[in-house]
Amino acid sequence: MKYLMLVCVDPDFTPGADDGKPDVDDWVGEMDGKGIRLMGDRTRPASAATTVRVRNREVLVTDGPFVETKDLIAGFDVLECEDLDQAIEVATQHPMAWAGAIELRPVWPWGDE
Repeated sequence: MKYLMLVCVDPDFTPGADDGKPDVDDWVGEMDGKGIRLMGDRTRPASAATTVRVRNREVLVTDGPFVETKDLIAGFDVLECEDLDQAIEVATQHPMAWAGAIELRPVWPWGDE
C-alpha cells in the first residue's frame, strides 16, 4: 500500500541539547535501501505556495497557502508499506516526528472507489 507522508515542522519548536533525534540522511538512506521510500523531497516555504480554486467557473489564484495552520509542510515522501502499522513505524523513525509532525495518508488509486 502506498502512503503519502507529509513532513510538518512546528516553527515554534526549540530542540533540547540531547533530544536523540535521528539524522535525516540516515533515515533516507535506510528507507531507500529497504525500498520503502519511493520518492521524496523538501518543499519551499509556505510563502512560496500558490493556491488554485475554481468557483462558478472563475479561477481564483492566491499567493501563499490556503489553510492557516501552526505546523508548516516542509517536505513529503511516498512510501510503499505492507500496512498502516509499518507506515507508522517508518514515520516514527523520521527526524521530524521528534520536532514536528508526520501525517500519513493512504494513496487512493484511480478506479478504487
